[in-house]
Amino acid sequence: MPSKPAGTLYRGKVGMWSWVLHRITGLAIFFFLLVHVLDTSLVRLSPEAYDAVIATYKTPIIGLAELGLVAAILFHALNGVRIILIDFWSKGSKYQNLMFWIVVSIAFVVFAIFTPRHLGHVFG
Repeated sequence: MPSKPAGTLYRGKVGMWSWVLHRITGLAIFFFLLVHVLDTSLVRLSPEAYDAVIATYKTPIIGLAELGLVAAILFHALNGVRIILIDFWSKGSKYQNLMFWIVVSIAFVVFAIFTPRHLGHVFG
């Protein structure tokens, strides 16, 4: 039976998945900001093109994608606080697993509060 490779603290555990999700949400937020800057810059080049792009953002598909963006921002921000606590609190690494589930719980509650109101604006 093969043994676990040395030096792999998070292999398949909560810490590894937190790391992976933090990177994925960070990239998603980065690409959103890139598109946001590009579409906002259209207002200087062509106000008509800007209006056309903004009109496409008012579709239900984009409204649902905004839910994904909010979920990514919530997790990324709260997990960032968790990472700061792990780095600067002497007991942070001891409680990193518990803090991950606290982050997920808080993000889920805030997302659950946000979602009905947002969907009301998207489909209302």
